[in-house]
Amino acid sequence: MTDPAETLHPHPTLVLPDWPAPSTVRALVTTRETGPSKGPFAAFNTAEHVDDDPSTVARCRELLQAEIGSDRPLLWLDQVHGANVQQVYVSDAPQADAAVAFDAGHACVVQTADCLPVFFCDRLGTRVGIAHAGWRGLAGGVLEATVAALGTEPSELMAWLGPAISNAQFEVGPEVHDAFVAVQPEAESAFEPSPYRLGHYMADIYRLARLRLERLGVAHISGGHFCTACEPRFYSHRRDDGVTGRMASAIWLR
Repeated sequence: MTDPAETLHPHPTLVLPDWPAPSTVRALVTTRETGPSKGPFAAFNTAEHVDDDPSTVARCRELLQAEIGSDRPLLWLDQVHGANVQQVYVSDAPQADAAVAFDAGHACVVQTADCLPVFFCDRLGTRVGIAHAGWRGLAGGVLEATVAALGTEPSELMAWLGPAISNAQFEVGPEVHDAFVAVQPEAESAFEPSPYRLGHYMADIYRLARLRLERLGVAHISGGHFCTACEPRFYSHRRDDGVTGRMASAIWLR
């Protein structure tokens, strides 16, 4: 018997980046609004590592692949909050937190549930990339590594900041504050004292990413107006006490 969820919702509900990318660039972010996933993973979980039913995860990945096109395989990553960038397509998920593509042979994808997906393309629409940027990845240089892997002048790049946790919901310890301010003093502007715990901070992950991108010389930066912990259409690791699915953020060339 056909699952009613799949009959009613054969395709995922998507967020499309609002940025001036060339027509050759396509990108999307999935949400949890429609799909076959159940329970705390409802309704469109693409993550294999969160104890969801493997067959349902596989079905979500199939639906996402159909949305992008079967001739353009998704490059899934084994994300570790690092700064490694995958530059070629492989069928087994490589350990990396960013990926780039210079042709239409594959789509780049990262998964998030509070961390920040950062989309990249060049002005000519000939290369794309995406980074999974939690605070560890940001501090560790994942954006800098992705820009370097794109192999063009940063002034020729544009970036879009996708759904992530807002500063109003993102309390961090002093080690996070120190990791950023020690290497970029202006990062102090991305932290405010926490009203909840002495010595802690409310961190603006969007501001931290913008500061890194601006320092690199990326020409156009947009997005950054979401809150995954506030908006029920998104998965949130922090809001849901770690028992939740993941959104998929994908970018590719036509």
